[in-house]
Amino acid sequence: MFVRALSLRDFRSWDTFSHDLEPGRTVFLGANGNGKTNLLEALGYLSTLSSHRVSTEAPLLRIGSSKAQIGAAVVNSGRELTVDIELNQGVANRARINRSPARRPREILGILRTVLFAPEDLALVRGDPSERRRFLDELLTARLPRMAAVRSDYERVLRQRSALLKTANRARADLSTLDVWDGHLAAHGSVLLAERFKLVNDLLPHVAQSYRSIAPESRPAGVRYKSSLGDSLPPEFLDVTRAPALDDQEVLEAVFLQELSNVRQKEIDRGVCLVGPHRDDLELILGTEPAKSFASHGESWSFALSLRLGSFELLRSDGTDPVLLLDDVFAELDRRRRTALASVAAGAEQVLITAAVAEDVPPELEARRIGIEMVDTEQGRISRVVPVAQPE
Repeated sequence: MFVRALSLRDFRSWDTFSHDLEPGRTVFLGANGNGKTNLLEALGYLSTLSSHRVSTEAPLLRIGSSKAQIGAAVVNSGRELTVDIELNQGVANRARINRSPARRPREILGILRTVLFAPEDLALVRGDPSERRRFLDELLTARLPRMAAVRSDYERVLRQRSALLKTANRARADLSTLDVWDGHLAAHGSVLLAERFKLVNDLLPHVAQSYRSIAPESRPAGVRYKSSLGDSLPPEFLDVTRAPALDDQEVLEAVFLQELSNVRQKEIDRGVCLVGPHRDDLELILGTEPAKSFASHGESWSFALSLRLGSFELLRSDGTDPVLLLDDVFAELDRRRRTALASVAAGAEQVLITAAVAEDVPPELEARRIGIEMVDTEQGRISRVVPVAQPE
């Protein structure tokens, strides 16, 4: 898979960008703050419908603009599809596939698969569980685009059930529909849980191998899904090496409903939903200890890189190379980690890299260069493509 062309309008610092791209390795070269990361962010948004830098879409619109556009031509196994999305302030976003309107933006998911590694990824190891849940769900949706609808349905039910719980302590609050919402939450949540368990099972060997290649002197790395269902889960679900069973979803739904019943009074007292995928975590293990508490700075970087490289290898094992996006990360890595990342990048179908100076990119990658700088215009400071010397 590769992106043949990328176009932007009023996205971040770009009033307009239109450039043909090629398979292989391309580096966007320019000083920090000139807008090169915005290009990778745009591709990441087309792939996941979210930004790796911000949680809301408002910062993605260029200052003074009411909408932004991202478009790409994506080639997969010789077939080209065009996909674009319009981000609107105050109204619903709109997407198109081959110029035909999509009913919902999420219908474009799966057309472009990317794996993005950025300095912010250190939060996967040291940050809150929400960072790791997002990592899991974006990877899950990349493999199974239909899971975007499952996630949306679960989040909708969660919001409505949570709103009901918040009224629970008010006089004459009507909780008669709580059982109905329990059923909906368990039905959607069990699908998401079953697929997350399977994903972690599939991801584990790739993360472990990636970590061994990056930090062979360190303790072995592992990942484990930590569910808020806790001890209510059958013991086999706690074995990350188990093969998924056909009835996993049914088992999880029954356990989910039982646990909701067990904690109902606590939920009413606190006014929040205490059980479900929104409360879960991906445990990162070094040796026998949690990486968040016991990993050194270097080990944390190695683990973050291993999660991304493991994701890349997992998606590749499904039959198609994702586009590898490397956002100014070589400057953050020591020689060994640079070499490990460059080794994977050298074999990928397409790698798009940002760097402040050309020397940050390992010479073995032999990347084409596209210069980026910020210029002053009547519209304010905007990003532009500029000529740059190519490697000999």
